[in-house]
Amino acid sequence: MVGIKRNYVGLVVALGLVFGSAFASEHGHDKQGHEEHGAASTEVCTGFGPQTPRDIDSIAGENSRVFALAADYKQMNLCNIHFHANAEHKAKEFSIFAGEGHEGFGSGYKSSMSNNLSKAELVPLAKPACKSDHGELKAGDTIEVHWVHSSADVKPGKTLGACLSEKIGNPDLRVEAQVFVLVNDKNALNFNDLGYGGNMVNGLHQAKSIPDNTGKPVVFAGSTTGPKYTDATCSPLQVTWSVRPQVVKLDINSVAKWCESNEFGEDHAHGVRKLVTSPKLLSKIM
Repeated sequence: MVGIKRNYVGLVVALGLVFGSAFASEHGHDKQGHEEHGAASTEVCTGFGPQTPRDIDSIAGENSRVFALAADYKQMNLCNIHFHANAEHKAKEFSIFAGEGHEGFGSGYKSSMSNNLSKAELVPLAKPACKSDHGELKAGDTIEVHWVHSSADVKPGKTLGACLSEKIGNPDLRVEAQVFVLVNDKNALNFNDLGYGGNMVNGLHQAKSIPDNTGKPVVFAGSTTGPKYTDATCSPLQVTWSVRPQVVKLDINSVAKWCESNEFGEDHAHGVRKLVTSPKLLSKIM
């Protein structure tokens, strides 16, 4: 029906905006978002659901908007993988503030693990990793990886459109998140082992692996992230988050290789949204 198609197109456009930099189809979108919104405001948006990112060590929250949490990611289709420079979320193991960032937007949090790396782990690569207009990655950097899942019958691909379907106008969305410290060590975790590569499990698209030994994930109701959003400019999309509290080392060589070729068209680390701290914008973690 024409009405359904129009609604779907409208949803794609709207959700494409709220996902911000994480699903930008053009790599200059992060910069555009900064220029459009300018410095972060002290005002707090009203009427929106719970927002993300947050301090996962704090369970407090006063946001009254309620939605059912999504199913376990193993019961959903993987639709996108991307990562952010520094951790968007905050926890005991990734709590070193990285600064205000560009034009008042956040730079996220670093892990103290970086302070205890060996000289060998910090050896620079011969060729820059994930070099783009947004900078490059170096050994010792912290990143937060997001595996995005959808309840719709979709397959992994580029941008937010990969998470949507004409047959399901309001799919459940779930993000599995893990913070890593990059090291120049091929004995560390290989990012390509955490990718997709056509992997199917029980008829569902799944990552080849997601860390399961970095602490019990903190699950909560939230929103999309990225530097387009602030406490004053909230995301309207509802997302179930599952954030692991412990950090693990990841081989930067494998990340560099993944940036050169992957199913998602990802070639750089995205920016971060400032940590959400207003109780009115946070759900209570149960």
